[in-house]
Formats: sequence, structure tokens, C-alpha cells
Amino acid sequence: MKVRIKFRKYGVLKFIGHLDLMRFFQKVMRRAEIPIAYSQGFNPHMIMSFASPLGIGLTSDGEYLDIQLLVPIASEEAIRRMNEVSIEGIEIISFRQIAEEKKMTGMSILAAADYHCQVRKLVEQEESSAFTGSIWQDKWAQFMALSEAVVIKQTKRSEQAVNIKPMIYQCNSGTNGDVYLQLAAGSVENLKPNLVVKTFCSYHQLPITDTSFSYQRLEMYANIGVKGERQLVSLESLGEDI
Repeated sequence: MKVRIKFRKYGVLKFIGHLDLMRFFQKVMRRAEIPIAYSQGFNPHMIMSFASPLGIGLTSDGEYLDIQLLVPIASEEAIRRMNEVSIEGIEIISFRQIAEEKKMTGMSILAAADYHCQVRKLVEQEESSAFTGSIWQDKWAQFMALSEAVVIKQTKRSEQAVNIKPMIYQCNSGTNGDVYLQLAAGSVENLKPNLVVKTFCSYHQLPITDTSFSYQRLEMYANIGVKGERQLVSLESLGEDI
């Protein structure tokens, strides 16, 4: 039986890396006595995979971990046990059975993610008006009206010019230096929110950088559309409570 776990990551735990998070959940599985399956061979390990590693410094209300169970356990009971042995900064939200096909893992089907980006460090008073009210909203409207937004993406071996505009699916700006973005995510296309903000600030020549923002992932989605149509549903909705 395959199960998808949804959890929150918040507070000071935003500073722990992906490998530490994996080790943490291995301990949670043992302490909560979750009947998780192990791989075969000389070095057996818990069968688990994360939909998408979260960058250091980001918080999230919608992280996903897929595991395989040896025997069923009720969703409500599993959530209770795991939260009892967890710590502040990690909260289990749901525990749902998913399809058995390997191609249906969160890592395989991830197509998009929602983010909340918020200015956490305003500049001098005379410049702060650029980050509030209708001026801020107008700047994002101008940026989204661009036909393309080309950035240089650095890889280990080369640099590549990439148009990130088609990977920004939605953009809704607030009135107090914040913006909600829905971006392409997954193995095919993956756009990070700090790159969007960095490109936005560069375009408008704003006196701050992407590091002046805080970032929170809100949700992750799969695309169930056909014939090139984009129809996004949350990874959580593809499972059922046990």
C-alpha cells in the first residue's frame, strides 16, 4: 500500500536541509511505529520519496512525502502518532492512500506549485512606496504584461538563456509588498520563486534583491489535463483517507 503524507514546515526548521529532513522522518516513522516497508538488499532503507525538496530558508504549508506500508493503518491514527513524536516546526496534515503505479508518485507527477513572496526588509522611507498599494500592483502588472522575461540559468557545465515567462502560470500581487505566484515545478520545468522576484526587481530597477523577501510554498499540484490542457489538482486530492 502506498501512502502520501502532507506536512507543514515552519519556524526555525526552515533552516534544515533536505538530508536532515529525511533523517528526521526516518526517526518519526520508527518512533510512531508506522509500518513502513524497507527496500531489499545488503543495505535496506525505508521506502520514501519527497515530491520536491524545499530550499533552505523557505517555509511551507504543502510538503509531500510518499511512503510504502507493509500493512494498513488508519489515517487519523497515523497522523496522531506522527504528530505526537514530531517537534515544533513539522506538522503532519494528512495521510492518504494513493495509486500503486510507480508513475503516480509525487516526484513523477509534480507539475506546479504555489508560493507566497513577501518583502521582509523595506528600504528607505522615501522609496518604500514602491512596495505598497497600487504602485506595487501596477509594477507586477507591467512585469506580467511582458511578452518574455529571459534570464541566464547557470548549470554545472554551461549557461543557458531561458524565457521564464511561460513558466509563471498565475500572479496575484497584494498591497503590502507581497505577491502570490503559481509556477511550473517538477522534472520537466521547474521555476523557483526567488528567480522570478530577482528578475522582477531587476526589470524595475528596485533597490532590493530577492534576499530581501521571505518565501513560503503553499501547495503542490499535478496536471490531469489531456491534449496539452493544463488542469491542476493538489497532490493531496489524488489520495483517499484510510
